[in-house]
Amino acid sequence: MQRNVTVPQRTTIARFALGACALAVAAFGAQAQSEIAGQAAASGTPVPKDISVSQGRLNAAAGDAANFLHSNGSYAQTRYHAAAQINAGNVGKLKPAFMFQTEVVESMETAPIVVDGIMYLTTSYNHVYAIDAATGKEFWHYKHKQGPVTTYCCGPNNRGVAVMGGQVFMGTLDAKLVSLDAKTGKVLWSTQIADPEAGYSETMAPVAVNGKILIGTNGGEYGIRGFVKAFDANSGKELWSFATIPEKGHEGVWAVNDATGRNMLRDIAAEKKQLADKGGDFYKTLGGGVWMAPAIDRDTSTVFFVVGNPSPDLYGAERPGDNLYTDSIVAVDLNTGAYKWHYQYIAHDVWDLDAVSPVILTEAKGKDGKMRKVAIHGGKTGHVYVHDRATGELIRFSEAMVPQENMWVLPTAQGARMLPGANGGVEWSPMAFNPKTRLAYAANLHQPMTYHVEASNYPGGKLWLGGAFKVIASEKQWGRLAAVNIDTGKIAWKVDTEQPLIGGVLTTAGGLVFNGEGNGLFSAFDAKSGKKLWSFQCGAGVNAPPVSYTVKGKQYIAVAAGGNTQLDFKRGNSVVVFALP
Repeated sequence: MQRNVTVPQRTTIARFALGACALAVAAFGAQAQSEIAGQAAASGTPVPKDISVSQGRLNAAAGDAANFLHSNGSYAQTRYHAAAQINAGNVGKLKPAFMFQTEVVESMETAPIVVDGIMYLTTSYNHVYAIDAATGKEFWHYKHKQGPVTTYCCGPNNRGVAVMGGQVFMGTLDAKLVSLDAKTGKVLWSTQIADPEAGYSETMAPVAVNGKILIGTNGGEYGIRGFVKAFDANSGKELWSFATIPEKGHEGVWAVNDATGRNMLRDIAAEKKQLADKGGDFYKTLGGGVWMAPAIDRDTSTVFFVVGNPSPDLYGAERPGDNLYTDSIVAVDLNTGAYKWHYQYIAHDVWDLDAVSPVILTEAKGKDGKMRKVAIHGGKTGHVYVHDRATGELIRFSEAMVPQENMWVLPTAQGARMLPGANGGVEWSPMAFNPKTRLAYAANLHQPMTYHVEASNYPGGKLWLGGAFKVIASEKQWGRLAAVNIDTGKIAWKVDTEQPLIGGVLTTAGGLVFNGEGNGLFSAFDAKSGKKLWSFQCGAGVNAPPVSYTVKGKQYIAVAAGGNTQLDFKRGNSVVVFALP
């Protein structure tokens, strides 16, 4: 499942493998060696215009058909784009406008940002490019110098930048936050977020708001204590930090059932004895990474995010209790980081079914049939959860989008089969929501696994699973693009694919849904019916969230084709951009 690699520079990489999912030692690639040894640098020529993204523009991004100013389109993270030039009637004519190839041939999970015809995109190992969004002409290229120690899960990925004012912001594998000049790519400041030797790293796209840069952390597989932090955009100074593992109260309410009401087979009495025997100071190593960008309600100054798995992943005896706020959706105050509410989906998770896909803010029918402001989340369980935005109340959960079997059978030394497997459901892949169809579109994985547990003590910032989850070679794996009615929880349509889906979804005002596959196919579907209307073979795995924008009256669709480390899909180094002839 994970790979742990040690190199002379004391660099450690852990990643998910598609096969046995057991720990293995592998050779450290030449690309990685080069990135560790390289120097931070920005090369090329300045962008031929001044770049300035005001707070007003960021606030209005949801209705901006010209640009794509947030990694998930807007603060609400609906991944709905307002342009409709490309639509269900003409998408069959879509052709490549250009292909931009990067220096790095490795997994690509970037969601490009587009500002006034300039595209900012990232690659694995923290490269940033500024290119012409209509032609692919490169302006500048920034290469981050990795620190002497980097520890990261699931590949050397980066999922994009944030923009504000004349700055571009990126989190790095060696747990830094970097500010670049949007015009030249030169470093304006860099700040250390956390200690990479303790297991911290950054792959998520930050969020820029009100002079603050918000970013969470990876590392739930390494015994970290997760967080979301806010930094001053001009100086890099830390403004506040919210710990996803509270020092007091992480044992929770000793929940018996999951969010859907099913018994999780916990031995509560044994857990309470374990807690009494060992005390509660294991909060320092309890995990709780935040993988993906938070959503922001500008009206209430509330930040919404989901929290990943506890540490160790499978050996629960080291962490008795509910393990708050792991496997939860959490709301905090934008200005102070103060806690508002949380809702935990799975207490004391021993299956690695963490909450990772970004929160979406929209409206949906409450139980009384009246429209309410809601926060929705697609889980690795295969459900879409709908919450009241003010209180966290779970209004409904959807029909299961993937098979569920033997839930919640406990891991054993020999291995216990349960579906979903540890990859989901909805993995980190961002969903999309179309306000016209009232459907949320989710990319799902079906990857049957057995769960194995073994006693494991804290290894000091190294990989800490407490067992393994293993793919069942004899059982077929597949993906499913599902459209869920958030007002009812019913699945409106679904399209199955040969391979598990990971990467993310885009929907548009043109009545379309775009999604890619690990085999290189990038496709458009009718947003109402799910009928496939168009596809293109990109040559490498399309495992990144698509984006859309308009330049000089012409709408474009862009997506990265670089494959995926976690599922070992074919690698590449291209961003493919499409338009109508």
